[in-house]
Amino acid sequence: MTKKTIGRWESDSPPWPQADHAQALQALFNRPITELGFSSSRRSTSESTRPQAIGSRETWASRHAGAVPGTLPKSVASDFMSAAAAYRRMYWSVPADRLQQLVATHAALGWDLLEQVPGAGQKLMARAVAETSLLAGRLEFFDLQQPQLAVASFGLALRAAGRANDSLLGAATLAHMAFAPAFANDAEQNDTQPQRLEAARESLRGARIFAERGQAGAEMIAWLDAVEAEVETRIGAVSRALELLDHAELVYAEYDPDDVPSPVWLDWFSPARLAGFKGNTQIAAGHGAAACETLERALTELSADAIKQVLHADLAAAEVLDRNPEKACEHLGKALELLGEHWYATAMDRVRTVRQTLREWDSLPAVRDLDGQLYNWHTMIRSLAT
Repeated sequence: MTKKTIGRWESDSPPWPQADHAQALQALFNRPITELGFSSSRRSTSESTRPQAIGSRETWASRHAGAVPGTLPKSVASDFMSAAAAYRRMYWSVPADRLQQLVATHAALGWDLLEQVPGAGQKLMARAVAETSLLAGRLEFFDLQQPQLAVASFGLALRAAGRANDSLLGAATLAHMAFAPAFANDAEQNDTQPQRLEAARESLRGARIFAERGQAGAEMIAWLDAVEAEVETRIGAVSRALELLDHAELVYAEYDPDDVPSPVWLDWFSPARLAGFKGNTQIAAGHGAAACETLERALTELSADAIKQVLHADLAAAEVLDRNPEKACEHLGKALELLGEHWYATAMDRVRTVRQTLREWDSLPAVRDLDGQLYNWHTMIRSLAT
């Protein structure tokens, strides 16, 4: 952050900070960003109405229920964990904007009720809150592109994981925290790129420590390699990213779920998803043919009902590198069809990025047909809503 940025924050109506800045301010003052006096003009409607569970101990439960610590039945913790598991399964089918509201509210309520859960049930309750808030952050960051909301959700997930003393959940949360600064793209603050990079790398260093402390298995280590590779790819360190992905493949090849099983919530990763990470980095390296091979393999290995929008968008980018515009349009069309069924803002960003690389082929019928699909009522309205 710069002196100019700090000066804006010290004004009478300070603007809403960038996601990585918000994360740093929350850590510095140990308060949620919503309580630090920033203007809400840049916040979304869903953010302004969302229950806040971090900060003051005068929580929702104590204000509205008059509750006494330890007075809830023991079953509340297991009920909350059952709900967390249900939300985790629903992620793959329920629209993200509807599910986010339920999941974020569930996590906030669980945190507010935590002190009222008796005895050992508090640890289970805290773990349920951590899992749910981590899911909320994933929905907000990847599906809906609301990074300010995601920062708050990841912060709550980390606090809850600490209350549960669950090192693996802590590692997963810290790794997700690396995405916000790595993916930030504010043209007015290019001078903050080194700080953003260091913030991402620091989160990943913490994730590695917590993973080691929690005796993480090979699958989770491979996922951390893939996340770090994604971060390095974003800032142009492609050679380092490819090294990390090679290491991830070696580690994953030794994975035995019967030896060290992965946590049940690590359901967003698989060998096919690892191939997706690698294909994206191969594109950044300019290796179009290799990326096509990697991404086609990933598509083949994924189940029929898996989310494949990003893979099709990346395959289109690889085909552009190999100067195959018709094939690129074919994959972009498939990505848009899937986006019509299951919205995923990250994938839509990649579709738009690839379309920009097709400008020299604007006159081709395949490109004109693609534009007709890209600029229809559903896609345009859905894009504006996120």
